[in-house]
Amino acid sequence: MIPFGSQRASGQDLATHLLNAHDNEQVELASVRGAVARDLHGAVTEWEAQAHALTRCQKYLYSLSINPDPRQGPLTRDQYEDYIARVEDRLGLDDQPRAVVFHTKNGREHCHVVWSRIDAENGKAVQLSYDREKLMAVTREFARDHELRLPDGYYREGDERQQGDQLSLYEKAQQDRTGLTKEQRTGEVTAAWRQSDSAKAFVRALEEHGYILANGKRPYVLVDRYGEMNALPKLIDDKTVRTKDVRAFLEKDFPPDKLPSVNDARQQAAQRRKAREDFERSRGQSDPEKQDRGEQLKVRQAQRRQPLEKQNAALIARQAAETLKLAARQHDEKRRLEGTFRDAMERLQRSRDQNRPTGLAGFLGRVTGMNFLVRALRVQQDVRRQRKHEQEKARLAERHKAEQRQQAQRHQMQTLEITRRLHALARVEQRERQSLDTRLLRESRETERRDTGRGSVDRTPDRKGKKDKPRDHDDRYYPDIAKAFAKAADDGRSGGDDDGGGDSGGRNFKSVFKNRGHTYKGPGKGKGKDHDPDLGR
Repeated sequence: MIPFGSQRASGQDLATHLLNAHDNEQVELASVRGAVARDLHGAVTEWEAQAHALTRCQKYLYSLSINPDPRQGPLTRDQYEDYIARVEDRLGLDDQPRAVVFHTKNGREHCHVVWSRIDAENGKAVQLSYDREKLMAVTREFARDHELRLPDGYYREGDERQQGDQLSLYEKAQQDRTGLTKEQRTGEVTAAWRQSDSAKAFVRALEEHGYILANGKRPYVLVDRYGEMNALPKLIDDKTVRTKDVRAFLEKDFPPDKLPSVNDARQQAAQRRKAREDFERSRGQSDPEKQDRGEQLKVRQAQRRQPLEKQNAALIARQAAETLKLAARQHDEKRRLEGTFRDAMERLQRSRDQNRPTGLAGFLGRVTGMNFLVRALRVQQDVRRQRKHEQEKARLAERHKAEQRQQAQRHQMQTLEITRRLHALARVEQRERQSLDTRLLRESRETERRDTGRGSVDRTPDRKGKKDKPRDHDDRYYPDIAKAFAKAADDGRSGGDDDGGGDSGGRNFKSVFKNRGHTYKGPGKGKGKDHDPDLGR
């Protein structure tokens, strides 16, 4: 088994990548620890908020992929848990928030673990020093205890893992888009380099493979037929060839300032691709299988989205019902308060009317002014009752507003949660569509190379430094030299020009033809497709 760990940021992109069901036959979010949210996007959002609020840590996540050797059988879930626990103990990630995701791809199960490096209690990030060496030590111990066999590099103390076979993200993206591996690109360019004795021949050989020589941020880069750019010296698999050697070889015939820019080269490649696509469309060539795969992906995504959309619709209906229910209850409370006050005032007025003094008492009250004092006292009492009622109404209104705010906040949080999950699902769906488009694009380009015969030649490198030899016979690399010279001699005797005869400046024609991969058909006046204008100059 081989673990690969790295500190990183961009938690949303990582979550989207891990939940991409198109590139994997099965995706399982096994567990989430240390987060309120139960989904991966929500968890990494919380961890990112902690990182920004409590620390200055930029790479707040530690991502680990655990890839068992399929030849030794899959690991059990208990074995995965054991290995993860050992890694946590060795790296100091015990009790840190984490998420565990299992993928099944091409029938092989592997695991991804994402930890938050943020220690929320202490307000700092967990320091991860020498994590690669610690992972190697943990892997050796785990393999020993579970009787697993590891690559030889794990058993040599102090030996670093070979990273030469690890593709960078840029190289991996190129390979996914084009179907051309790094080894194929290197093989094509290296073969062209070793078989060319001049800069012009080298550039022509590159063009046969679909490469355009361009000038980028540094001189001499190659843009392939798909618009992908790579530095030319890095594609020459020869440790004796330096960048300065490539520049010295090319700069006389192809000075950098005379070359097209990378954007111009990409436009040329795009025009060529468009011309071919138009030609295929004109022939009525279409691949219904690709359309079916796109429709199948849409159906799967719709089926996966359907429960969440139903949950969202149910949430909207429930929130609307809760809002109406709260409004009705508050309206009833206000009506009861008004009714209670009105009934109390009516009872008080009837009581006053029934107890009003009459006869001599009424007369004495009017004469002495007692009735005036009683009315004034009652008015004051009514004012106090009205003020008390208004205060009760104000308190009730304030309580109603608080209830409305609480309900609105609760509804907002519910809506945000479901909206966040829908948005996260949309990101996953977009990534899946990109993966499908990339796979279809790669397949179409592989088909194009097969149809046009531009596939890379399988070569066996000569360890003695000689030129590569193709395993299969190919006239481009093994021209019939004797026939070519015989034809040249016949053409010379028949009165053709002598510009191509002789040594032509002391150059060895046999090596020229063999290196360039052209068959010389005589220097006659005509300039057919096999005529090389550089010969004899």
